[in-house]
Amino acid sequence: MIRQYELIDLIKAYDPDMDEDLVNRAYVYAMKMHGAQTRASGDPYFSHPLEVAGILTEMKMDTASICTALLHDTVEDTSATLEDIKRLFGDEIARLVDGVTKLSKIEFQSAQEKQAENFRKLVLAMSEDIRVLLVKLADRLHNMRTLHHIANPEKQKRIALETTEIYAPLAERIGIHKIKEELEDIAFGVMNPEARESITTRLNYLRAEGGEAVVQRIIGTLKEKIGEAGIKAEIFGREKTRYSIWKKMQRKNISFEQLSDIMAFRIMVPGVQECYHALGVIHGLYPTVPGRFKDYISLPKSNGYRSLHTTVIGPENHRIEVQIRTPEMHEEAELGVAAHWTYKGGTQAGKTDGHQYRWLRELMDIVEHAQKPEEFLENTKLELYQDQVFCFTPNGDLIALPRGATPIDFAYAVHSTLGDTTVGAKVNGRIIPLNTQLVNGDQVEIATSKSQTPSPNWERFVVTGKAKARIRRFIRMQQHEEYMNLGKAMLQKVLKQEGFDYNEKIFNNDFCRKFNADNLDGLLVGIGSGHIGSREVFYALHPEHRPKEAPQTIQSIMAASEKKTHQKGGASPMPIKGLIPGMALHFARCCHPLPGDRIVGIVMTGKGVTIHTIDCETLESFADTPERWLDIAWEEGEDSPESHIGRLIVTIANTPGALGNLSTVIGKNGGNITNLKIVNRSLDFWDMMIDVYVRDSRHLSDIIAAMRATPEITAVNRARSR
Repeated sequence: MIRQYELIDLIKAYDPDMDEDLVNRAYVYAMKMHGAQTRASGDPYFSHPLEVAGILTEMKMDTASICTALLHDTVEDTSATLEDIKRLFGDEIARLVDGVTKLSKIEFQSAQEKQAENFRKLVLAMSEDIRVLLVKLADRLHNMRTLHHIANPEKQKRIALETTEIYAPLAERIGIHKIKEELEDIAFGVMNPEARESITTRLNYLRAEGGEAVVQRIIGTLKEKIGEAGIKAEIFGREKTRYSIWKKMQRKNISFEQLSDIMAFRIMVPGVQECYHALGVIHGLYPTVPGRFKDYISLPKSNGYRSLHTTVIGPENHRIEVQIRTPEMHEEAELGVAAHWTYKGGTQAGKTDGHQYRWLRELMDIVEHAQKPEEFLENTKLELYQDQVFCFTPNGDLIALPRGATPIDFAYAVHSTLGDTTVGAKVNGRIIPLNTQLVNGDQVEIATSKSQTPSPNWERFVVTGKAKARIRRFIRMQQHEEYMNLGKAMLQKVLKQEGFDYNEKIFNNDFCRKFNADNLDGLLVGIGSGHIGSREVFYALHPEHRPKEAPQTIQSIMAASEKKTHQKGGASPMPIKGLIPGMALHFARCCHPLPGDRIVGIVMTGKGVTIHTIDCETLESFADTPERWLDIAWEEGEDSPESHIGRLIVTIANTPGALGNLSTVIGKNGGNITNLKIVNRSLDFWDMMIDVYVRDSRHLSDIIAAMRATPEITAVNRARSR
């Protein structure tokens, strides 16, 4: 555990003008408040905020951030209040502590909703001051380093998944690759220990077989060639992280042996001019790999990352990835926003630069338009998607989008109103369908109409969280208005039949609450959607008109209706939204859709609705009958407890024990083989089709990734046809 004077020395090493008295008071106060509290490891609880402060000193953060780290758990876990923090340490530190503090004292309906609300608060806080995020990332990093002390494996996996889906991408977005990579690696070891161990074993094998010697020879050759060009350079090799190797195997559908760029070589030169000079030397000496050159100096990433990336067939005929940058660019790549920190800027130092953090404005837009916390969290994860394409407006402005983005995503990224009123698009001067996926360098021109509104069909193919949030909001508002008008017409009809006039004044909020509606609008929506009977509302207004032979209270009617609905629906709710309750459905055997896949419904005469994945080849046969297509999606919320069949096409080596290892990998990752068919045999390899019970598409992807890390399995893919 860091001692008090050691923490002061760490800060003074980069900030001699730090407020020593303030840090000392925060240290003593936090230690006193946490008192005898201990962590799961048995260590004093105070060791945690102290370690978080230590991580921030590595990022050379300011005094207020260090004090926030020391105090960040006092409000949540001790008797200290936010008012105490404000009185003792000032408004700035109190505001930062409040931003990091979780909403632990509020009752939530589910763990997912609690997670979403906590993250919503974090987004709002870091939109005002990015230091909130920096403290939170340091907090999460230390918690991940000590995650193995938590006894419950399920809790470990939940924390690891949250880290991978939210906090690692956040670290990526503000350019702190050092923290991002450590968070991902620790989480990888918790969520998929077999795959991580397999990759570790293979990396160790490569080193033992002389891999390090090869790296040193390549570095020596590069130094010699660049030195001959008169460029002063520092060159070193860097092994890719185990998680990035696994992700690349998964993304490109290749085995470990097919990876050719496990090592990346960094060339550090004094200035920007030397970066391009060194690039010219490398390209002049060695053949380049087409499509693998990226200039992040002239076109930096959205997080400010700058570097030149290229892949060449280099010394000793090895395919190598080369990154060329200046020392300043390297510091920015490692520390991101923290590399630009100003210590003498007062309270303005942490104010978020809205121009630089466009993605943060997009998150704020999602906060505004998402209806449910779970929906906000889902759309936020989409917005943090890391793989990007860079497109341009007709004026030459750069728009960064997730890979797979469409002109609709582009329009919403430029402005919400532009997205809402889009009617067409031109890419590079050609008119294209709105569901066309954009690629790097596309110039996109959006055509609009004032009478246009978002189409529900857009939700099928957009990929950005902002676009999904806006489209869903419009659909909700449109549906709400339709239900309200219908409910009003139904209530007016009943009143007219009984000889009464419709008067909105008699439907006060107290009356509406009898039917679990907050106001008249809610009551009318309930009537229009069928959840509230219009005649029961009339009987509540005029009890004397209720038939005497069937006396019932509002409560008994609602209870009976709820019971009937429950009996009809059974123990498990319909997994598909967008279908009429009770409608017959079955899942297509051509594509085996799983929860998490993007899906579409096809109305089949006499059979109800067949569910296909959106990329199923069978859908081409229904292209001429759009009236049979239904806009559907998996229900949001908790994963379905039911098992679904995922079909795999596997190529396995014909060696003793290979089939046993295959079944062991599937079983260890929670899958269950329900059918196995060998479709082709040769002397060395077998091709087989395997049906596996899984929870959802993510579960199947994890199994596929684990199988790809198994030496005997040479290829594995999800089957897309019978």
